[in-house]
Amino acid sequence: MYTQAIAGPYAASARLVGFCDTNALRMDYANRTHFPNGPAVPCYPAKDFDRMISETRPDTVIVTTMDSTHADYICRAMELGCDVVTEKPMTTDEAKCRRILKTVRATGRKLQVTFNYRYSPPRSQVREILASGAIGKVLSVDFAWLLDTKHGADYFRRWHRRRENSGSLLVHKATHHFDLVNWWLADDPQEVFAHGSLKYYTEDTARRLGLSGHGDRCIGCGVFDRCPLKLDIVGNEYLKAMYRDTEPGDGYQRDRCVFSGEINIWDTMSVAVRYKRGALLSYQLHAYSPYEGYRIAFNGTKGRLEHVACEDTYVNGDGSVPGELQRHNTTTTIIPEFEKPRSIEVAVATGGHGGGDDPLLADIFDPNSPADPLKRKAGERDGAYSILVGVAAYHSIDRGAPVQIADLLGDEPL
Repeated sequence: MYTQAIAGPYAASARLVGFCDTNALRMDYANRTHFPNGPAVPCYPAKDFDRMISETRPDTVIVTTMDSTHADYICRAMELGCDVVTEKPMTTDEAKCRRILKTVRATGRKLQVTFNYRYSPPRSQVREILASGAIGKVLSVDFAWLLDTKHGADYFRRWHRRRENSGSLLVHKATHHFDLVNWWLADDPQEVFAHGSLKYYTEDTARRLGLSGHGDRCIGCGVFDRCPLKLDIVGNEYLKAMYRDTEPGDGYQRDRCVFSGEINIWDTMSVAVRYKRGALLSYQLHAYSPYEGYRIAFNGTKGRLEHVACEDTYVNGDGSVPGELQRHNTTTTIIPEFEKPRSIEVAVATGGHGGGDDPLLADIFDPNSPADPLKRKAGERDGAYSILVGVAAYHSIDRGAPVQIADLLGDEPL
């Protein structure tokens, strides 16, 4: 997404000066795809990150690595004098979070966390309605996010399926959702209690679907033709070029079996959050739904706000639009106290993540981007609170007890 933006609409205001990756073949592919007429962007192996900074002298480093490595590159880039734009989640545990906060304070560099869902018009509209006081003070929030078996399964075939890489979906995916609630409420989470289970992406489901005897990956699997959760990275031109053809570079396999016994993240999660000003959040994430979307309701002192959306689904990297919202399947309803419900005309836009990608990119790369009264640009404080809800949730699951956000921060101020 960032490479396309720099090579295309923001070529006049930004220049890509270096690639750094674990896979040289994938960097070569990026150069051929985005800069076919040259000049090629210099490429550096991951171990030569410092040398890349020294030789290319970037103003900003964009971090899109595996989640568990974000903190290393964020902190080192800032120590070397660069500002940083990082993909969500900012990091995956409380120690790395505290390290990032300390480094920001010590270096004075800027950190932006790219929460593109904030920029989606329907979600921005919810923020405006709540801020207007239309339903009074928010007392509780009911929030359910559904990943379907196309999108949800994709997290169980990639590196995300190992908690040590992603922090589980409570961090990798739900960081979006917790950030939205934090932003919508303009409040900070205080206490978290959670449950989680892995019940769908298991050998039991494989047997139920008649897929016993499956292989370790989709390529060469004996049940490939009849598996409803298969990923054909050879038949998809983009996935083949980006992943299958580059496997010799680092051995990364994009199409691991979703029923593998090595999966150690949850596919069903339930989280209760108490906020500092008293609001209560009840949140659920399901990674195997028949459809994709979310339902959220805010209960306030003067009424209720209901917001429902279905998304067009996708597999990350297959060339489809990620999570596009349509007007006909997105609704927002205000139910005032003692009055009849009224529907709100939903603000929607085309493009990835519900129309959020394009305005996010403008916020990053357009030097003339206007001031934003909704304060959608997120920094390290937003990044920290969004991931700490998920981190507290997985600690709560492990311990069977509530977890205080303040205990995760220790003596690191926010």
